[in-house]
Amino acid sequence: MSSFGTKKKGNTMTSLHQIIKHIGPLDEGAMKAARARQDTLTKPLGSLGTLEALSVKLAGITGKPLPRIKDKVIVTIAGDHGVVEQGVSLYPQEVTAQMVYNFLAGGAGINVLGRLVGARIIVVDAGVKAELGHREGLISRRIAAGTADMTKGPAMSRDQAIAAIEIGISTLENELQRGVDIVGTGDMGIGNTTPSSAICAVVTGQPVAQVTGRGTGVGDEQLALKAQVIQRAIEVNKPESHDALDILSKVGGFEIGGIAGVILASAAHHIPVVIDGFISGAGALIATGLSPLVREYIIPAHLSVEPGHRAMMNYLKAKPLLDLDLRLGEGTGACLGMFLVEAAARTLSEMATFDEAGVSKAEED
Repeated sequence: MSSFGTKKKGNTMTSLHQIIKHIGPLDEGAMKAARARQDTLTKPLGSLGTLEALSVKLAGITGKPLPRIKDKVIVTIAGDHGVVEQGVSLYPQEVTAQMVYNFLAGGAGINVLGRLVGARIIVVDAGVKAELGHREGLISRRIAAGTADMTKGPAMSRDQAIAAIEIGISTLENELQRGVDIVGTGDMGIGNTTPSSAICAVVTGQPVAQVTGRGTGVGDEQLALKAQVIQRAIEVNKPESHDALDILSKVGGFEIGGIAGVILASAAHHIPVVIDGFISGAGALIATGLSPLVREYIIPAHLSVEPGHRAMMNYLKAKPLLDLDLRLGEGTGACLGMFLVEAAARTLSEMATFDEAGVSKAEED
């Protein structure tokens, strides 16, 4: 499948406006056919539970009654955050760049799990503070040396927010030539649970204290400070809860915008998108704020231990596939979710029907 839309210098890129125009509802005909086949497979009706529902959803997303998953991609986007200056993280900001190098060397958790499920890992610099230079395997789309401190004003301009989203769009579209049957979202950015909590509070309407978690493992005193910092950022910037770009620009992050772009582009190209945890959840809130239809294309991999993630999932009316107390990010949970999505697709397409196997069906009441 080739990308559609406008061309911009240096990259084939579809604009945010064009992407949103191409997002439609799920394919009801393909879903009906998938449901009908599920009911003929050699098993009691509904006995594969969530896997059955997931296979039907995959049919609707892809428009194929027998969806197949071969080419798996994890897009891990990195960015730094000016709000780290307020003492919201245990780790210094230098760790963002150091972990990007670790991704590129193949030594991080995302690399291990990516190899396990057979996914290629795409690493994108959307705005790391340190100059990463030219590194093999790194896609450099740097907007700035991290966002501004959102307690003193907007984290970024509205134009930068659009640029961040379009990084995700173009990254996904550039991978289409290599083949993409499913995509997972990942992140890297010291301090990024802080803007994610801010986005969660603004969009869901939940109190800041209830959606702010420990992130990298801060103690009680630092957790209280973190909630105060988020509340101050919201009060200073007054993001409009019904304007996703306003929220992203005022209290977001470049990698969060990039994740939203990956989600939007996946929906426009009828590709299932497995989102990781809390940071990816923030990206999903931005994406659905821009196009409510993308909600049907999102498959949440797991429930993060970050308290705000449950509020995000409730808002999106989404049920994560796993609950493993994960909070690493990077796309690690998305890898595990991909395994279950592929399992759903394979059981639908590869299991024999009662007629094919010569197995007697259940007697009707």
